[in-house]
Formats: sequence, C-alpha cells, structure tokens
Amino acid sequence: MSHTHLHHSGPSTPESAERQRRALRILVVALVPLAVWTLVGLVVMWPTNVEEHIRSDASTYSVEGVTTPEGRIVNVSEVNCDGLEGSSPGSESVCADIGVEMLQGPERGQIVHVTLTSAVYDSGVEVGQRVRLFRVPIPDAPAGYQFSDFSRQVPLVVFTLVFAAGIVAVARLRGLIALVGLAFAGFVMISFMFPALISGSNPVMVGLVGSSAIMFVVLYATHGFSTRTSTALIGTLAGLIVSAALSYGAVEWAHLTGVAAEDDFLLSNSAPDLTLSSVVIMGIIIASLGALNDVTITQASAVWELAETERDAGKIFRRAMRIGRDHIASTVYTIAFATAGASLGVLLLITIYARPFFDVVQQEQFAAEVLRTIVGSIGLVAALPLTTAIGAALVSLTRREGEPELQPDQRRPRNEGDELLDLH
Repeated sequence: MSHTHLHHSGPSTPESAERQRRALRILVVALVPLAVWTLVGLVVMWPTNVEEHIRSDASTYSVEGVTTPEGRIVNVSEVNCDGLEGSSPGSESVCADIGVEMLQGPERGQIVHVTLTSAVYDSGVEVGQRVRLFRVPIPDAPAGYQFSDFSRQVPLVVFTLVFAAGIVAVARLRGLIALVGLAFAGFVMISFMFPALISGSNPVMVGLVGSSAIMFVVLYATHGFSTRTSTALIGTLAGLIVSAALSYGAVEWAHLTGVAAEDDFLLSNSAPDLTLSSVVIMGIIIASLGALNDVTITQASAVWELAETERDAGKIFRRAMRIGRDHIASTVYTIAFATAGASLGVLLLITIYARPFFDVVQQEQFAAEVLRTIVGSIGLVAALPLTTAIGAALVSLTRREGEPELQPDQRRPRNEGDELLDLH
C-alpha cells in the first residue's frame, strides 16, 4: 500500500505564476474569515481554572502528598497470587514480591518491598530494572508503597531522538519544520482541547476550533504559503466539518456513552463536568487530522500540476480524481490498520468472548472503534473531491480569456521553493 505524493513544484511560466497569484488572492479572501473565527474561538473558549472542574481525590495520582519516586529492583521472589488484588481466585498464576532500592524521595537508599500481579510479572521482571512506586504518606507511621509502573524514560527519549534525527536527515529543513508543527499540535491539544473538554465545553466546537488552529499553522509552516497549500487547507477544513458533524451524529444515533472500560469510570469521577460521549466525538475529530492533511495536500498539488498543461477545469478534475482514488484507497487501509493496532487488546476480546461476531461488535468498546474508523474514512472521502473541485474551480476562475495553453515541452525547469508565491 503506497501513497501518491507529488512534488510541490512551482509555476512554469509568468502566465502560470500570475494565475496562481490571482487564485491565492481569492483563497485569502475565503481563509481570512476562517482564521478570524478560529482565533476568536481560541480566545473565547480557552479554558481557565481547570482545577475547579477536577476532583483531586478521585485518582491515586492526584491525592495530596502522593508521589511516584523511582527505584531499582534488587531482588525478585515468586509468591502465590491468592488474595492479591488483581488476581483471579483459584488460578495457577504466579505473582512476585520485589525488593526495590529507592533512588528518589525521603527513603532514598532504603529497600522497600512491593508485590506484582501475575500479568506484570509475566511481562519479564529482572534485577536491575527501574520502576516507579506510589509513595503514600501515613501520619505517624512509615510511608506505604505500591507498584506504579516501569520507568520508561530512557527508551522514550532514545526513540524520540532517533525519530527526530531520521526526519531531519531525510526531509532536512522541512522535516525540522514538521517536527515544530507537531510540537505546536501537541501544545494546542494539551493546553486547549483537553482542558476545554474537561471543563464541559461543546466537543464539536472545541474539536473544530482546535483542529483548525493546528491545520493553519502546520500546513503553512510545513508546505509554505502558496496556492496549493491554501487549496489544501480549505479542503482540510471542509473535511473536518464533515467529520465533526458525522461524529456527533454517530455518537448520538449509536448511543455511545463513552463508558467502555475501567479508566472511563475513573475519568468520569475525576472530571464531573465532562460528558464521556464527548470524548468519543473529540477522538474521532482528532483521528481525522493527519489523514486529511495527507490527502488534501496531494490533491491540491495534483490539480495545480495538471493546470500547467490543461485549461479545461472538467478534465483537470477528472484527471486529479484518478490520482486521488489510488491515494484514498491506501489511506483508508492506513486508518483501519492503525485503529486495529492501537485497539488490539480490545479486538482480541472478540475471540475470547466466543460469541457471534455481529453480537460482539455492537458492544460499545467495539462499536466505538468501528465508527471511529468509518467516520474518519467518510471525512476523507468527502475531502478528496471537495479539494479537487475547489482547485479546479480556481484554475477556471483565474485563467484569463485567450491565455495560451502551455505544452509539456515548453515548461521551464523548476527550482526547489518555486511554490512560494506572494500577493504582489
């Protein structure tokens, strides 16, 4: 499964460059109100006093005084699982008692003992591994410790650095800019979208405003301010609107409550103003972002590339759609397989339940994943012809009467960066 990506080349003649400048002026007229709406939405909906919407006593992590210091395993002893929390009665599973030398906190240098469930122990527990423990202060008594998780700081940092280095090495400056755009997207989600959702804001509006802000910055930063990018941006925003509307309709019609696992109950208790169904809506909108960006950029490039040698808007549309069909087919596979991989633990329950497939898939934990994939794919399918039609219409609107049609052998060679146009 391969994606079709076209080189973002620039106009090959002065006439073509002038046509793209005229198109860019039209696009700016359409995009400025959308940019203003996005900015106003960010200002009006930006969450304040998020702490007031969170119950600090609902989670172990948020209880006052609880910390998660790091330690190193110094010994491991197998124990019987009977009576241990998280273990099945009567099972033959083996649990473990581990001694941990504390590397942080008031008990630094001391060895404390905690128990591990069979699932954690079976994952592979060895002396020398670093773990994090819950430290619960107890008045007039030694602090209590429980296992929290393995320390993953080193592998996370290493893989992140390898990823960043690979992107920059292959894509160079554009790769670096893409990483900056990715960081900006993370900032918008963590600082605006998630807190706004927890505060009880409308998930569709939060999703659209936050996603629009991300796309404005990411697309222009990565691909430059050009006719192609602006065409892709309008197509992306149109696809987002379709995805947002369908996600809301799907959640309401399928009556998805957002309660499918134990963590959902914890989330509900910790954020009483949060409607869990809004989490499903937001998840679908965010999941659509990357694939929409990919598809619309390719289609915008296809349209403006074809416009170099073709003046008929209908033919441009049909030829660009032939390119898009291959791309959309592979992108749908990408979405489906990415969803399956991310939710594999949930999907494995289909086999464990040993019930008719259609009965099992109607349960919320499965139905939510199915609808997330389908709605995201519908948004992609809608964005592709919309982006193509917008580009083809702009080509038609901006071609002057009597402008000669350029033959392939008349086009001058392009230099990298030619696609950056101004409004002058």
